[in-house]
Amino acid sequence: MILKRELEQYAARYAAEQERQGSQGDGRSSIHYPALFLFVGDLAAPAVSAVRDINQLKWDNEDGVAYVHIGTDEAGRAENAANASRDAASASREHEDHQVTYHRLPLSARQTQSPPKTLRKDVHRSFHESAEALFGLNRTMRRVSNRIAEYGRLYSSFDRIYVTVITRADDPLNVLLPEITKLAETILAQSFKSVQTDLHVLVSEMEHVDSFGYSSAAGLAFLRELDYMQSLDYRFSGRLLVTEDGISIPVTHPAAPLFDLVYVLSDKNERGTGVPGGWIENAEIICRICLLKNRKQEERYEDRASVASTGANTYNNTSFKNNIRTTSDQHGYASAGFAEIRRPNKPIALTVLYHLYRYLLARMKQEPDWSIKEKLAFFGLDASSVERKVAGLLPSEDLVSGMSGIMTHSRSFSDLKPLSLREAERALYGEGAEAYFRENVVRPMQERVRERSSSGSLRRQAERSHSEHPEAGYFQWAAWSGSEPGSVREALLALIRDKGVQLESARALLEQRQQERVEDQPIKRALFRDKQNVRNLIDCLLERVYVPKVDLLRLENELHLLRIYDTEMEELHRYSCQVKASLEALERTLRGAAEESIAAADEYIGQNVMEYYGRVTEELITDLEARRGRDVWFEERYMGDMNELATTGDDRLLARLIEVCRALLLSAEPLRLPFEEELLQRANVTITYGDRDVLTRDDLFRRLYRTLEDQAVVRIRVFDYTQEHRYEEKYFFGDHHSAFMDYAAHAEETSRIYKLGVVYEERSSGVEKLNLMGGFHLEDLMVYRNAKVYYDSYTENGYELHPADLADHLPPLR
Repeated sequence: MILKRELEQYAARYAAEQERQGSQGDGRSSIHYPALFLFVGDLAAPAVSAVRDINQLKWDNEDGVAYVHIGTDEAGRAENAANASRDAASASREHEDHQVTYHRLPLSARQTQSPPKTLRKDVHRSFHESAEALFGLNRTMRRVSNRIAEYGRLYSSFDRIYVTVITRADDPLNVLLPEITKLAETILAQSFKSVQTDLHVLVSEMEHVDSFGYSSAAGLAFLRELDYMQSLDYRFSGRLLVTEDGISIPVTHPAAPLFDLVYVLSDKNERGTGVPGGWIENAEIICRICLLKNRKQEERYEDRASVASTGANTYNNTSFKNNIRTTSDQHGYASAGFAEIRRPNKPIALTVLYHLYRYLLARMKQEPDWSIKEKLAFFGLDASSVERKVAGLLPSEDLVSGMSGIMTHSRSFSDLKPLSLREAERALYGEGAEAYFRENVVRPMQERVRERSSSGSLRRQAERSHSEHPEAGYFQWAAWSGSEPGSVREALLALIRDKGVQLESARALLEQRQQERVEDQPIKRALFRDKQNVRNLIDCLLERVYVPKVDLLRLENELHLLRIYDTEMEELHRYSCQVKASLEALERTLRGAAEESIAAADEYIGQNVMEYYGRVTEELITDLEARRGRDVWFEERYMGDMNELATTGDDRLLARLIEVCRALLLSAEPLRLPFEEELLQRANVTITYGDRDVLTRDDLFRRLYRTLEDQAVVRIRVFDYTQEHRYEEKYFFGDHHSAFMDYAAHAEETSRIYKLGVVYEERSSGVEKLNLMGGFHLEDLMVYRNAKVYYDSYTENGYELHPADLADHLPPLR
């Protein structure tokens, strides 16, 4: 999960950087007037971060945009638990996060778990009965207004403010929409000459499973109230402004629709199919509509000339409102659809990262052209190295000369002649010679062997050798330490077998020597000098018995040491295989992340990403190595020693890999092609020379145009045969100088029955399309018609879905 999160952050960061590349890639638009996004209801909470994230990515002066979420005290208590530092006694129930203000209304209807039969009614009553709730909302909106004023330098004009209200149709808090909207407009009007307010109603048709009945009824209740709010004779009056002294001041709304425009957006499109990602995906549409209305126009000569040449029109809000008004002069509602085709930046980042790692892993796996002798020497197991190690186990003094000074029993040479060498040793020394040999030779040697047996010397030796031969790492260690033919382990086992044979021969030789008789030994005898003869026998005994004993001991300990190395080699094999498996698992993780990201992209836009960027990455690697050498990757400032890095954990390895990929590959020109050129090359990457299926630029443009139109389908379902009027406008957002934008501006020029506009954004990485459709009534909506049966049934069963003073003013159900 940690690796996946890091990969997602890496891909998102790269995509965001591509959006902000300016003249080198994508520029960001600026809004002309200040903007406020007002989210009403607990169910709208997920939309706050969705809208803000999009604006942060695409608006250059987004830092000045204000976001306010108004929820209930019930939701606030959950946040209080997660934010212990917040003052729980605050009368306003408000907390802020730089741009986002979360305001919690302390409504008793929610706190007492009011039954849903009167929930919407009780929320309305509780708000009007609570001086604390009204005063807190006043204070919050004044703080927000002041904060917007602090960022006035970011805007071209401060005369007007655009307010975008967002709510879910089934949220009970939207029963307070007139009060919240008028209070916000009144306070903002003290700072701005004009306040323009739009409403975006989010409808969830796919989400409700367990509570579909009440949610549908509550949603229709709000739509009826909305129809009343948008009527030409709608009036509102209430004492909403509250001073710090508790004095309330009336706020009025003259006869006119409450909102300038109302957009209804569902999680189903007009074809009846679900929107991938659900209702929250409408955040992109909301942001694009706000930009369309409030975009800062770039005063460039070439832009104006381009607009004139394409015949593209800018958005006109008054014209759109007039065109969606129906023949009955009833207020028309609007909806929208959105589609984007862009260079798949996230899949590209993950794919390039995968191919880079795959290449580095292949480099790590390359087997050096070494003989078995060189491999043994790498681990310090060649004959000369082993001999040095065994020699270091023996005491440095002359063992034989040391033993010659041991006290002996008095024996005549004639008594010793008929004895074997073993018997003669006992006659002369008793147990003394054996004890001396054991204490001065055997035990020190055993201690030295014991020290080495617990030191992991084989792995340390491999690490030392790796520093001199970096081409031999864990992959080679794992292969060489296994039992396969030709491995170091096989050679070590063969050496152990040879030493075992030598040991048996040495034991047999020693036994044979000890059984030899004294009189048969080549001892120099002196007449009448018995003591000298005994001394000569002692010298012979030491030479014939104890020198072979030392050789035998050397062989025994050499064999023991080799077996220790064999055990250590088994451990090294297990460890190397673990590291190897971890490295290979990371490769699978990277490929899986890339494939998952590719799969999430549109099928056409995501085609051939793995193949095309495999080739691009390979070419970039070849070019880089030609300029800076094959080992550029393993410089300390880049990957360094991957053998060492592999043992520090996947997270650190991945972090370093991402740094290297960003530094050496992602900034390269082949990864920054305009999206049209990139898509054309990628579409043809699998085409061979002479293939008739090659995609031409015109073919590509036709596909792009059709794909955008198919995917930008309006996100609300309307009964076509009851919709008396339908008006459409369609806008492309993209690089105004691109060949595709020119194609799109003139496509269907003679047959189109809608207005077409182009919004220039220095967008070389992609193009977007926003389709606006308006002119329908709420009763034309499928969601309206489907909810009627639930609305009627719930009201018949005693559910009071409207405030008491509003029920008589509502338009009839149609």
